[in-house]
Amino acid sequence: MNQASSALDLASSHLVLGTRPSQLARWQTELVAAALRRAWPHLHTEVRTYLTQGDRQLGQPLPEIGGKGLFTAEIEAALRHGEIDLAVHSFKDLPIVPWPAGQGDGLVVGAVLERADARDVLISRHEVVLEALPPAPRIGTSSLRRAAQLLAARPDARIVSLRGNVDTRLRKAATAGYDAVVLAAAGLSRLGLAGQVTQWLPFEVMLPAPAQGALAVQCRADDQATLALLRPIHHPPTWAAVSAERAFLAGLGGGCSAPVAAYAEPTEAGAARLQLRGLVASPDGRQVVRLAAEGPLSAPDELGQQLAQQILARGAQALLEETLNQPPPAMG
Repeated sequence: MNQASSALDLASSHLVLGTRPSQLARWQTELVAAALRRAWPHLHTEVRTYLTQGDRQLGQPLPEIGGKGLFTAEIEAALRHGEIDLAVHSFKDLPIVPWPAGQGDGLVVGAVLERADARDVLISRHEVVLEALPPAPRIGTSSLRRAAQLLAARPDARIVSLRGNVDTRLRKAATAGYDAVVLAAAGLSRLGLAGQVTQWLPFEVMLPAPAQGALAVQCRADDQATLALLRPIHHPPTWAAVSAERAFLAGLGGGCSAPVAAYAEPTEAGAARLQLRGLVASPDGRQVVRLAAEGPLSAPDELGQQLAQQILARGAQALLEETLNQPPPAMG
């Protein structure tokens, strides 16, 4: 049986998708399932949820428990064991190593959907923008990347640990314990909560995590029929952009402890070139190294590696060495 006929047979059968149990993760997985059903109208889909280590330790700040596969390992194990046919992840959660991301131990990223808004947003009970928050504002986040950039913009800020699902974080944002919180725009928009945003943070203030806003769909590398089913929902421009961003992170060492951010986009509509912006900062935000580069849309990995080498030479290497082996900053 050839690959095309295998895909058609599978398109008339049952496909099982695995994800985390949060409302956002399930919504994102249904987005993938709906896209597949549009491409293959006779396909039946089922969603199974798996509690990950990151879900089990919601009481601890991310910098204290961070590690490879914090939000993905259990789902990837189910995929390898044949319990599910596809694993749906927020692409930024996939470990960088092995490289390319998500393509090791018999698994491959078979598709990436068109990217949602990659920005971060501020939500404040004071209903004011970042620069207008009260003196010494308490700002909630458990991301070292966000914390460093917040401190660069507001050196007087006090960073307060913020974990939990989107609803939990929004409830905390309305309490006296926080003057503001920072969340990913994509998650709020996908859940219909964009109306709660106080400020859409520009990239000049808050550069996103590599692959933020993108969804990765994993399958087994030898499952050619499922790979064929995924082709109609794959978005090559998004793949190129996130590949450049993750190659940049890989070029810095992948698991480096310093805050790192990156964002790539076509230089103009329909352009065959990518612009990639990268950032490395000290955890306290006092030192920030920013750099940008351009390259062919067809060679995103090379662009990411190139920018990584350039930013290391411009001072990021010293920042990485300074933060190496330092404990993560305390978040009150």
